[in-house]
Amino acid sequence: MWRSREPRYDVASGISQGARDYQEDAITSDFPVGAEAGFVVLADGMGGHAAGDVASKIVLTEVYSELKFHFADVDAFETRAPEILRGVADLANETLRQHTRTHPETQGMGATLVVPALVENRLWWISVGDSPLFLYRGGKLVQLNEDHSMAPQIDFMVKSGLMEAEVGANHPDRNCLISVLMGTRIPKIDCPAKPYELKAGDIVVCSSDGLQFLTNAQIERVLHKYRKSRSTEIAERLLEELNRLADPDQDNISFTIIKVNDASTRPKENRTPRPSMAVTRPKRLTTVASEPMLLPLKLNPESEVAREVLAAPAREADAEEDPEAEPVVDAVAVDDQPTVTPRRVATLR
Repeated sequence: MWRSREPRYDVASGISQGARDYQEDAITSDFPVGAEAGFVVLADGMGGHAAGDVASKIVLTEVYSELKFHFADVDAFETRAPEILRGVADLANETLRQHTRTHPETQGMGATLVVPALVENRLWWISVGDSPLFLYRGGKLVQLNEDHSMAPQIDFMVKSGLMEAEVGANHPDRNCLISVLMGTRIPKIDCPAKPYELKAGDIVVCSSDGLQFLTNAQIERVLHKYRKSRSTEIAERLLEELNRLADPDQDNISFTIIKVNDASTRPKENRTPRPSMAVTRPKRLTTVASEPMLLPLKLNPESEVAREVLAAPAREADAEEDPEAEPVVDAVAVDDQPTVTPRRVATLR
């Protein structure tokens, strides 16, 4: 029986609301079958009543749409990957600034961001906040990106003997962020200038901090046990482990599992040079109109509809003279330009 070869990347995502009242995580991935590149966008909203769920969706939408344009030409993307990744973070941050300016009630909302972008065996990333990017290799789980929360500083104090281990583990400031997208200056950005080289058999895990209700050892154990399974099963097993905790404080959970089946690269000399296919996306920000927009409906004077509209006033006059005539529906003259109201309108600023 014929079977297709394994894809370069085996990718699956998992998401859960946890014990929270609403979902503030937003995640998406783009790994077309047969492609040699793909990326994940994950944003963990913060702000609660100040619309953390809105912040994460804004960040995801802006970053995803921008990267999709750049991935039209992966070779061109790689020539300036760090610049492009920083640019998409700045764009998302500016979109948040515009939103909070026009919606003051959302002041204080924000979101973390982590974007792993894979090209063949090369892993680029950008991250802001405390959403972890893990690599499982050879039985060991390591975090690749920086943690922009107070946790690393608290752990350092514990290692230095300045704080008891139990106090550090339960410190109320562990999850306080020192960098996040909020529409203001971004204090810290983790975006390496060179890619990380992946190997066949590696498993990349991009997640929100809700996954870290499991210890690194627990995550590592699941990945080791199911390392030869499909990514969908690994995702299911991680969610099962989290559900088994039954933690009443369980945060929103979102993650993407990327199994690297093929880490081969194409020799550069075999790549046919061609004009860049990358598209420059307009830098105007897409927002949702707060009020419906009335669009003028222009009629052709020669059309049957126009003749019907023009004839309406005459029918109304006849109706006034003949009270027993059937009532006519009010019509608007062509010069008044009748309007239609769309159900949803996006405006460009």
